[in-house]
Amino acid sequence: MTHPTTPLTHFDAQGQAHMVDVGAKPSTHRVAVAGGRIEMLPATLALIEAGTAKKGDVLGIARIAGIMAAKRTSELIPLCHPLALSRVAIDFEYIRAEEGGTGAVACTATAETTGPTGVEMEALTAVQIALLTIYDMCKAADRGMVIAGVRLLEKRGGKSGSYVAAEK
Repeated sequence: MTHPTTPLTHFDAQGQAHMVDVGAKPSTHRVAVAGGRIEMLPATLALIEAGTAKKGDVLGIARIAGIMAAKRTSELIPLCHPLALSRVAIDFEYIRAEEGGTGAVACTATAETTGPTGVEMEALTAVQIALLTIYDMCKAADRGMVIAGVRLLEKRGGKSGSYVAAEK
């Protein structure tokens, strides 16, 4: 049984999953930026800001977790290529609650490499794990935290060119 051609590159002509062959692709400088947020009670946000969370420096630990996750993406996502990352940066921003609302911590991850394939998955993985680490470190104070809006914000390099997400 043959399948019609598909834009999904991780499937062969027979519909079987495979790792994309990037051997003939030229090495280019590639950058990806992903973002997301974790929504929480204002009191939980205040704990993080004050540095008084029971487990310590929440954002410092989350930053290291995000960097480590980017480096291990190919171990977590079955068809990702292992990449030699030249840079991973994790940034956080406090989003204070409007009256009666929730606060949040926004996370942005930037991943860079020079190689034959992009770093979108590394940036997305870094954001998810950084946000999960915040959840883990603050769950004793707020089990109702919500991770939301994780998405690719920008990518540069490679044959498909640049991408910038529409504002949301």
